[in-house]
This record gives sequence, C-alpha cells and structure tokens, in this order.
Amino acid sequence: MRCYFDHAATNPLHPDVLETMMPYFRDDFGNPLSLYEMGTKAREAIEKARASTAALINAKPASIVFTASGAESNNFALRGIAIAKQAQGKHIIVSKVEHHSILNAARFLEKSGFVVTYLPVDKYGTVDPEVVRSSITKETTLISVTHASSEIGTVEPIKEIAKIAKENNVVLHADGVATVGNIPVDVNELGVDALSMAAHQFYGPKGAAALYIREGLRIVPLIYGGIQEGGRRAGTENVPAIVGMGKAAEIAYSEMSTRMGHAKGLRDRIIKALLDIPNVYLTGHPDNRLPNHASFVVEFIEGEAMLLMLAMKGIYAASGSACSSRALKSSPVLLSLGTPTALAQGSIVFTLGDDNNDEQVDYLLREFPAVIGRLREMSPFAKGWQ
Repeated sequence: MRCYFDHAATNPLHPDVLETMMPYFRDDFGNPLSLYEMGTKAREAIEKARASTAALINAKPASIVFTASGAESNNFALRGIAIAKQAQGKHIIVSKVEHHSILNAARFLEKSGFVVTYLPVDKYGTVDPEVVRSSITKETTLISVTHASSEIGTVEPIKEIAKIAKENNVVLHADGVATVGNIPVDVNELGVDALSMAAHQFYGPKGAAALYIREGLRIVPLIYGGIQEGGRRAGTENVPAIVGMGKAAEIAYSEMSTRMGHAKGLRDRIIKALLDIPNVYLTGHPDNRLPNHASFVVEFIEGEAMLLMLAMKGIYAASGSACSSRALKSSPVLLSLGTPTALAQGSIVFTLGDDNNDEQVDYLLREFPAVIGRLREMSPFAKGWQ
C-alpha cells in the first residue's frame, strides 16, 4: 500500500487542471505580448486565471501578480516592499516561525542596512499581537507573519495583527502558502496588504504562484526586464502553469468545505491515536491549526530514521519543513517553541489530502507505533545511555 501523507510538501495535479493546461503547451503556445491571435489567446487565458485566483481570496484581479513559487512571492514581498519604503524607515518585523524564504530574505535585508526584529512565539507557535504592537517603532515600515506554519500547523491571529499594523501605518504581509486553497482566505477580512500563495498547495502545478498586492501599495520589482505583470515581474509568462493555477483556484473555491471536513476527520484520528503512545507530543496548537495537519515530536529517536522506516512500508511523511528536511539539524521553528534540541530532532509531520482515506490511516496507525518501538529498541537514549 502507498500512503502519501506529505501534502504540505506538494500535491498531485488535479486531472481537470492538467486537461485545462494541455492546449497551452501545444496549440495555444503564443507569447502573451504578441499582438496576433495566438498571443491574444494566451493573454486572455492569463487574465481569466488572474480573475479566478483573485476570487479565491476575495481580491481584485489587478492586485494579483503571478510568480514562479511561494518562495519568490515571499522574497518579492519582503524585499520589494522594504526597499520601496526605506526612505520612511528601515525597520521590519518578522516572526521566528516563518518559512526560510522569509527569514533568509530578512537576513539579506539586515546585511543591506535594515534592522529586523524577530518576534517570539508561545509554546504553540502563536504570535502575540501585543508583542507585535510593542515591537513597532517610528522606523517600522513592514511586518511579515505567516498565516499558518506548514511545519506545526498553527494558524496565526493575522486579523488582530493587521489592525495593529494599520493603526501604526505599517504594511502587513502574510505568507499564505499553507492556507490559500486549503482554508477560507479573504484578504479584506484579514486586512493584509500583501499575501503569498502557491498553486501546488491546492492541486495546481509547480512553478505557478502569486503575490496579492493591495491596490496603491508600492513595491520594487525583484526581477527587472520587460513589462509583464504590470511591470512588477518581468519575464515571458509561464502560460500553462498560470492557467493551471487559475483552474486549481476555481476547484479549490468550490470544494473547500468538503476538502476541509474530509481532512479534519482523518487528522483527528491520527492525533488521538498517536498521543496515546508514550513520549509522543503534538506540536503546534491543539485546536487552532490547519484541518489537514498533524505534527509531532517523538522522544529518543530521530525524524530521518522514522521517515526512512515509514517509506520502506510505503508511508510517506515529512520531518520539519519540506525545504529543510534534508538538513541534519534541529528545526528553528520547533526551537522557537521552546522544544529541547534533542526532542526537536524527532520531528514527524503528516499532512492529509483528498486522496487519503480511512484505510490508509488505519495502516499508518498500525505501522507507525511499530516503527517507533523498533527505533527505540536501537536507541541508546531510550535505554538511558546519556
């Protein structure tokens, strides 16, 4: 049996999305800037996808800028907005549970003369809005807080943070890669000025993503060249991928409630069963978390060992974030929660999708305790050799 429990890393392409994309690889392959019919068809397809993507987050189509990845959208937001507003101040605020694409962009800005405040979080990985308030100075121009962590599943109080940012005339960006297409996201209700998203998180293609930019907000391009995307992101558009993102957004919008209910039922079964195993602990908030997300730390053993043994049984999961699971070091997200370094090494993350079912969860709950038991038999730490 093959059980894929790593949907936060990526998702299979929805069949209807693939079908929608195919003509733009073969027949309607024109450059969207070309003035003849083939170019016009490509341009119209992009604008249709822009409208569908905007509708998914209740935004205006003109506020959507297509990019190639969530990481690019995050870099574009952080660097582009900070540089555009540097004459007003060079202080930015980010949380300690951000994706590497935010944290590394923040470090780049520090080397470029900006001052960065890294917000602490509580034991659940939640940012306290009042800590945000107290961190704002006269030089603060930008705050970036993830909408939800793909590593621990906690959904952040973005709406409350947005109110504080607005009161202080500070721009707020949220990394919505883990949330857009998976839970309802309304940029007007949240109050964000910019929001990142990626198509492959909701059964669209890799290589297609977007950044929502509130109307009137100035941003410096990350990529210079032509006039594509309103002059904000140069380069010939990846028409098939953009079309696929638009179609995936339409499907996600219509199936949101069904998907959430399906995933939550499976998630709750996993959490309840695994917490009955001694020395297994849930990471992230127990209730205020993504409906498809179950993450744990397992004492006395390493995440990589669990992944390899599970993979041998056809069960695929993650340890830490998808972009850092190959790094043999403790997750900075888990450390920011106050998780001891040795315990953070035993991270395991299960993220669910439409293709998962009760039979697969039964198989996981039968095999995973055996994996833990076998690894603990081999672990000197479990035997007290410290």
